[in-house]
Amino acid sequence: MLRASATETLRGLSAWVGQTAAVRLLVVEDDPGLRETLRRGLTAEGFDVDVATDGNEGYWRASEGCYSAVLLDIMLPKRNGYEVCRDLRQAGVDTPVVVLTAKDGEYDETDALELGADDFVRKPFSHAVLVARLHAAIRRSAGSATTAITVGDLEVHPGRRAVHAGGVQVKLTAREFAVLEVLARKSPDVVSKRELVDEVWGMDFEGDPNVAEVYIGYLRKKVGRRRVRTVRGVGYQLVNGRDS
Repeated sequence: MLRASATETLRGLSAWVGQTAAVRLLVVEDDPGLRETLRRGLTAEGFDVDVATDGNEGYWRASEGCYSAVLLDIMLPKRNGYEVCRDLRQAGVDTPVVVLTAKDGEYDETDALELGADDFVRKPFSHAVLVARLHAAIRRSAGSATTAITVGDLEVHPGRRAVHAGGVQVKLTAREFAVLEVLARKSPDVVSKRELVDEVWGMDFEGDPNVAEVYIGYLRKKVGRRRVRTVRGVGYQLVNGRDS
């Protein structure tokens, strides 16, 4: 049942973005057993999968090939996952990157997101969760590459990860941008704390959900307190407003 559902989702995505071939993935993983498991499992879901065995090969393939997403391990020989992700973003490659991290690798996740990764999956991981995360990353990329989200004089450009408030560029970390993007996409609706955590940190997030409040505070300092409203007992709302 899961495989049929995932395959239907993939077909719908391909039709939506105007593709006729299978969605291409690059898996960068040095462990032979896991690499083959990923290749077979993702191929069975309908993906067209290429593999790389180290960071240098992964960077070369990701920068030269046309992929819908890259599944990237952190601990790689020759060039680690952090360096691969950083170098791809510096080279202007905006292909979605989903990183594989250790189960307790909070710092791995934070560092990877700050360097431009789009999402992460903890090891050991559920195959269903991995497939869902990949689909979500591809959908976000396909749907937002050229479309800016505007709320008043605040412009959010998902494809370029750029933000302008009143015509002035605002620099955000990857996590801050992810929080703002969720609020912008759902504006003027109110987003609950639970929904925000599920969207940005993932439904399998086991940390303190109050982390959302922390990042809301960061955003207010950068885009203006009046733009991010707290609706008491409900959640947060991005509105048309600016600090005086």
